[in-house]
Amino acid sequence: MPILNFIMTSEEIDKEFQEAYKRASRTDQKFPPDIMLQFYAYYKQATEQEGIYTPSGEDDVRNAFKLNALLQIKGMSIKEAKKNYIDLVNRYITE
Repeated sequence: MPILNFIMTSEEIDKEFQEAYKRASRTDQKFPPDIMLQFYAYYKQATEQEGIYTPSGEDDVRNAFKLNALLQIKGMSIKEAKKNYIDLVNRYITE
């Protein structure tokens, strides 16, 4: 999966991540479920401070898909998750 191709400091990554999150939060674009799950998993991995995040809610099927997406990136560093999230936003959000 392509990641930002240049060396960035942690501060630059954090800034780009926050800007990417703002873009993603403001978009009206609709995405297929698999892309939404990627956004979800990278964001949770990038922002969860205490290990793996466990989805909650009453929809067991939706929670199973979320958990599967999280397990696919288990072990990914916070820095890598932020870079992947930024890349995903840049690839799919055209606003």
